[in-house]
Amino acid sequence: MPINFASDNWAGAHPAINKALAAQDGFATAYGQSELDRAVEERFCEIFEREVAVFFVATGTAANSLSMALVNRPGGVIFTHEQAHMHEDECGAPEYLTGGARICGIHGPLGRIDSASLDAAIRRYPAEFVHAGQPMTASITQSTEIGTIYTLDEITAIAETCRAHDLPLHMDGARFANALVALGTTPAEMTWKRGVDILSFGATKNGCWCAEAVVVFDPAKARDMPFLRKRAAHLFSKSRFIAAQFDAYFSNELWLKNARHANAMATRLAEHFENADHVRLLRKPQANEIFAILDEAAAKKLTDEEVSFHPWTMPEDSQKELRPDEALYRFVTSFATTAEDVDALGAILG
Repeated sequence: MPINFASDNWAGAHPAINKALAAQDGFATAYGQSELDRAVEERFCEIFEREVAVFFVATGTAANSLSMALVNRPGGVIFTHEQAHMHEDECGAPEYLTGGARICGIHGPLGRIDSASLDAAIRRYPAEFVHAGQPMTASITQSTEIGTIYTLDEITAIAETCRAHDLPLHMDGARFANALVALGTTPAEMTWKRGVDILSFGATKNGCWCAEAVVVFDPAKARDMPFLRKRAAHLFSKSRFIAAQFDAYFSNELWLKNARHANAMATRLAEHFENADHVRLLRKPQANEIFAILDEAAAKKLTDEEVSFHPWTMPEDSQKELRPDEALYRFVTSFATTAEDVDALGAILG
């Protein structure tokens, strides 16, 4: 029987999400004006402990790109980690939806930028040098593409650098819940209380079918977002189907339970890797992504047993080096990962 650790995107929707979707069989006001849409928007305000502006979209790429469009400036430059999803995996969507903004990739250990490297990158674009363009925003990913997490103090330091340069700070939260429960903090503490201005709030990877949102922490600065979203073809007529997913997602803390389970399965899987021959952990997982170095024999043993996982590029700043017969691989756990799946992989490796 196949065992899947390829991606949390490969998992289906949680039964509670499916049930909520199936319940939307009647009539309701379209284009985000239904009672359910309004109720979910209020729920976002409760979760973040302040009034926020919320805009549902279909994908994380749309959330990121529309966030960039909202803070766009002529000749704008976006600062983010060189391995960030926005930089590496969004096919130029941020550049396209901003009408030409550029992304400046910043090197940083363990998939994270720091305040000093961000400050240095911003200073490469002085206001008096029109030919270079101008800084428009910085973006951090929580958790990162390499599975690491920014601490609260690190977020604060980056936000202070942004403030010093009069720039807004964006957070790509595709795996927001996984980072949140790993830090044991609150949504407010991990975002606006630390200086984050805009959040791409992801729920699809954590049990939803298709539910992402742009959250703007100062609603007064979100005036143009309805037009940007409509122009980008992400205003759903039957948006209550996205709202229904968020409604179930937040009910009874399902989103936090799902994230805790995914993270716990990652820890369990890492323990199997630590006990296996021919396998080395790149580092202990912080959220729900595990990066492991496998030799050819171990990788073949897993693929022969229909275990799905992905090869990954070795970070340049890694303290570990690959031997000739080794490669780095990514394994991702989700709300749907079972302890039996994890233990079965461990048994295959012996």
